[in-house]
Amino acid sequence: MTKVKASELRDKSQAELTQTLDQYKRELLDLKVQQVAGAAAAKSSKIRDIRKNIARVLTVITQQNRDAVRAEYAGKKHIPKDLRAKKTRALRRVMTQHELSRKTIRQHKKDQHFGPRQYAIKA
Repeated sequence: MTKVKASELRDKSQAELTQTLDQYKRELLDLKVQQVAGAAAAKSSKIRDIRKNIARVLTVITQQNRDAVRAEYAGKKHIPKDLRAKKTRALRRVMTQHELSRKTIRQHKKDQHFGPRQYAIKA
């Protein structure tokens, strides 16, 4: 069994991917049974390849599912947490430019009634 490419898997539908996954899992099971029975060392390298192929198939399935959910939530106000940008905790909590520029009513009245002070410097 050769290494399967993720780009080839992305062209397949969800049903085909699950079918491929079942096939690889069955093959892995057969190889493990042969290994226990005492087969050649070549089987162990084949087991590794099959495990990697299973991981690739699962990765593509997960990517397709996430893309579908992203498309479903596109343009909506709330997005599930696992689809949001991770960044860092501090960056997620930084105020927006609009929030930074807002003033309280009291501060707004102060600014209106008492403008910026101008000082004359004696030369």
